[in-house]
Amino acid sequence: MDILWALSEIRTPFFDHFFQFVTYLGQELFLISIVCALYWCADKKLAAQIGFTYVAAGLSVQGLKIAFRIPRPWVLDPDFHAVESAVPAATGYSFPSGHTQAGTSLFAPLAFHTKKRYLKCIYTAMFLLIGLSRMYLGCHTPKDVLAAICVSLLASWLIHRYQDTLTEKPRLTGWVSLTVAAFAFLICLYAFLLYHGEVIEARYASDCFKASGAAFGFAAGWYLEQKHLNFSPEVSGSRLVFRFLFGLAVTAALQFSLKALIGQTFAGQMIQHAVVIFWIIYVYPYIFTHSKEKN
Repeated sequence: MDILWALSEIRTPFFDHFFQFVTYLGQELFLISIVCALYWCADKKLAAQIGFTYVAAGLSVQGLKIAFRIPRPWVLDPDFHAVESAVPAATGYSFPSGHTQAGTSLFAPLAFHTKKRYLKCIYTAMFLLIGLSRMYLGCHTPKDVLAAICVSLLASWLIHRYQDTLTEKPRLTGWVSLTVAAFAFLICLYAFLLYHGEVIEARYASDCFKASGAAFGFAAGWYLEQKHLNFSPEVSGSRLVFRFLFGLAVTAALQFSLKALIGQTFAGQMIQHAVVIFWIIYVYPYIFTHSKEKN
């Protein structure tokens, strides 16, 4: 808490707005937008690397959150106050940091992927800056941020190291997808047991069901795409812009409509995230691939 108190002493309106903007780079919406642009329009292999990293690190972080159950800094020290604008997005337990995990899951694969040293430095600085923003805003301690970075870096390095095994060996596709789904099942089962045993509240368990739903959608979509579609994202000009904007608009519409139709039960949240990710990974590529073939 000493570091958070020190950072709170240098808060200014400018830095409040600056770090609030930086922390948005660690939110789900930004990451999904980047992954969609890469996956649908540019570099499917790199998008898959980011997707696998985000799923693996996200499930791990959610599992650690409900295992350790460490409260937010303002709960640990009632005299401490976070930047007010950052509090609504600070859901779940504090350890590890979900925003830092998401930001590292995006920028670490980009850093591993690029051959240019200056880009490696920029991407590394980005996820470190996101971690700093979470501490400046008062939402996480250094321990929360460091743990999230370590988990995400490990997941990113392993997936980068064995990417060819994940993407270039069709005989392993089923096993990879099954492993992702099994990991997701274990996390949501653990969350359900803790909730049923009145160890955690529903609001803490819900993030685990969201992450598990996204992992289920990713596993199913990845398996079907690799086995039955294997599309090429090559597109240019106005078609590229249209493909991205239309796909993103439908993604957003799906997310909001499913939230209204299904509700916010554990099962509803899981289904919502599974359907949205399945749309991104398999359904939309299937649509634009077959549409191109007809034309």
